[in-house]
Amino acid sequence: MSPIEFLATRQSNGFLTSPAPSADQLNAIFTTAIAVPDHAGLNPYKFHQIQGDGLTKLTNYYVEAIKSVTDDPVKIAKAEKMAYRAPLLIVVSTYYKQHAKVPKQEQLVTAGCAAHAIQMASTALGYGAMWRTGDVAYSNIVKQGLGISEDNDIVGFIYIGSKSKELPNKPRKAAEHFIEQWQ
Repeated sequence: MSPIEFLATRQSNGFLTSPAPSADQLNAIFTTAIAVPDHAGLNPYKFHQIQGDGLTKLTNYYVEAIKSVTDDPVKIAKAEKMAYRAPLLIVVSTYYKQHAKVPKQEQLVTAGCAAHAIQMASTALGYGAMWRTGDVAYSNIVKQGLGISEDNDIVGFIYIGSKSKELPNKPRKAAEHFIEQWQ
């Protein structure tokens, strides 16, 4: 498969199981994340690598966050399972820095590029990966539990593991539907 075909056929796979990437593979994954476009080289991101008992600890924050907004037992039960979607979870968050020429939104985009690089590198190594957000990504309870300040953002939860199921390629619209020739 060519690099363009690889990029064009990217898709999330939520059917994930053990094993997760090895330490050397994780080093390669994080190396791609810090190679993304980054105006002024600010590295405006942080990565939380969560496995094993850390998933249990994160689950407690997920549940607390959901309970703070609802008492719906279905949503609470869902929160109890979310962290265990994969054997490895990487939380990508911003780490905004004051800079006269690099506004906050550019730093957010850089962190988003880092999240995308993590997902793509994981896929390139043969793993399945899924980028998720949802209510817990916007919860100050979850951010506080992870040590992320309220003035920073969780960009996404990247779930990574071995694919337990191969998915068919999803249909995509032709790129021309999104292009406007401007003169």
